Amino acid sequence: MTKGEGKKSEKKAGVANVAEVKKEKGEAKKVSCAKVPVVVMEPRLKKIYREQILPELFKEFGYSSKLQIPRLEKIVVNMGVGEALQNKKLLDAAVNDLTLITGQKAVKTKARKSIANFKIRTGQEIGVKVTLRGARMYEFLDRLVNVALPRVKDFRGVNQNAFDGHGNYSLGIVEQIIFPEIDFDKIERVSGLNIVIVTTAQTDAEAKAFLAKFGMPFRK
Repeated sequence: MTKGEGKKSEKKAGVANVAEVKKEKGEAKKVSCAKVPVVVMEPRLKKIYREQILPELFKEFGYSSKLQIPRLEKIVVNMGVGEALQNKKLLDAAVNDLTLITGQKAVKTKARKSIANFKIRTGQEIGVKVTLRGARMYEFLDRLVNVALPRVKDFRGVNQNAFDGHGNYSLGIVEQIIFPEIDFDKIERVSGLNIVIVTTAQTDAEAKAFLAKFGMPFRK
């Protein structure tokens, strides 16, 4: 071995030793792992819609195209918190409650116009809202119909006339505690909320048949 080759080998050995020291100290670079595919489960109601409701509605209303079949567009859930004008803590509590109920971060809403009788000025934060789409929309509707509504005391069904004439349905909830996500001992106050289910149905009759197939318990 020549003198030059000896120096090179010493340098390589030195680099190796430094690498070993860094490895022992936890400073060595992490080896990238192969990506593991994430399996996304289809919401239960979405599967029911695709496999059962679509063909049933197509046959029931005699549509000429599958594009005419009603579908869920979005669900808007909001809570009015007028008392927040005197107590801002109630608004933050409403944000927390609605976030737990829907599984999506709630946003604060502001007054669009001033109302002197209620001492409300334009721009004041007086409520919270969540707009659900996609998987969260189906999951929320599933929990609403099958878990929350049956927990209402003396429940006899929801109003079948609460459509707006354009296939959209509004539902008022008196107490947010019907949702199991809410811990009664941790809430600031019992509050109501409003739910608007927006569909692509052209008529209220189509929308009613559509939601009934999802299990919406309309009162007879």
